[in-house]
Amino acid sequence: MEAGNTMLYIQARVVTPNKVIEEGAVVVANGRITAVAAASSLPPPPTAQVIQSPNYVLVPGFIDLQLNGAFGHDFTQHPETIWQVATQLPRYGVTSFLPTIITSPLVTVPLAQQVLGQRPAAFRGAEPLGLHLEGPFINPQKKGAHNPHHIQLPTLEAVAGWQPEAYVRLVTLAPEMPGAMAVIAALSAQGVIVSAGHSLATFAIAGASFEAGVRYGTHLFNAMLTLHHREPGLAGALLADKHTVIGIIPDGIHVHPALLKLVWQTAAPRLNVVTDAMAALGMPPGTYDLGGFSVTVDETTCRLPDGTLAGSILSMDTAVRNLITYTGCTLAEAMTTVTTIPANLLGLGQHKGHIAPGYDADLVLLTPALHIAMTIVNGQIIYQQPNHET
Repeated sequence: MEAGNTMLYIQARVVTPNKVIEEGAVVVANGRITAVAAASSLPPPPTAQVIQSPNYVLVPGFIDLQLNGAFGHDFTQHPETIWQVATQLPRYGVTSFLPTIITSPLVTVPLAQQVLGQRPAAFRGAEPLGLHLEGPFINPQKKGAHNPHHIQLPTLEAVAGWQPEAYVRLVTLAPEMPGAMAVIAALSAQGVIVSAGHSLATFAIAGASFEAGVRYGTHLFNAMLTLHHREPGLAGALLADKHTVIGIIPDGIHVHPALLKLVWQTAAPRLNVVTDAMAALGMPPGTYDLGGFSVTVDETTCRLPDGTLAGSILSMDTAVRNLITYTGCTLAEAMTTVTTIPANLLGLGQHKGHIAPGYDADLVLLTPALHIAMTIVNGQIIYQQPNHET
């Protein structure tokens, strides 16, 4: 995305994971943040577009590491829709994301890689940072809404072309499957973040996978062994380990709010909020596609005909508000889960996830009730609430 040439001066309450400025100001130029200070000491540059919202809150742009689709489009069935969906995600405060391809024929992966390599001219929207491949190397007994006909054992040959340079950032697999440990080591050596998920891994196997290179856990508690006091399983291992990042879906359905609060008390510095949203995000209730399966969507849930949860319709701004409600954390604390933690995991923490000079100008202006008023990506205003005046 070309950096925005317009200089912006934004006056608001600035909330970033390492700093809060009650009456702050931020200057943006050429797609980067150039100055952050108290508004009283930072007057607007003469050529800047001034956005004065002193009662609003300015936060870093949201990063979603697990998004299956939205606005009627499913990335697994139609990878070519990734860029189309990306143009609309800023309405939810998302400034960058990992398009997620769930279990499907392996030929789907190069198709999705090709899509990310063909950036549309004059694209404006949330930035795809690479693919999250959730499968096909998962345990069929914990398939969730994944098609069992496409599940296969992990092999080194299959992942040879999976690198960040080839648009593969994150891979979810079941570490207990034959061949998985070697694939974990290979992917880690190639610079790919490996996640454990859709798995029957025991506590011991999960620990061995962390040693092999697993650095993330996909949607804690969902599609893994139930946490048990004599066999904690993958969920217990993720909570006990001090180095893995934990993905979680705070929609009040995938994880009970009381348990989410307990997880926050246990592992807040490693918690990453994701939406796991599917094609029905931003659409009315009805029937939608997820990886080739028909999913029935009502006002709150997405389910297969047998009742299995199939992703969510959770938007990222709602996820942040839910996290605050369920755990009692502050906005600044909640911000870490969708900004610095995912940015650091992806190795992008030096230029994404904070509001500080030199960082990418990916910003979200929130109303006092924490709804989206404006989203700025790479210095460009991409979304603006219709009744919000600058």
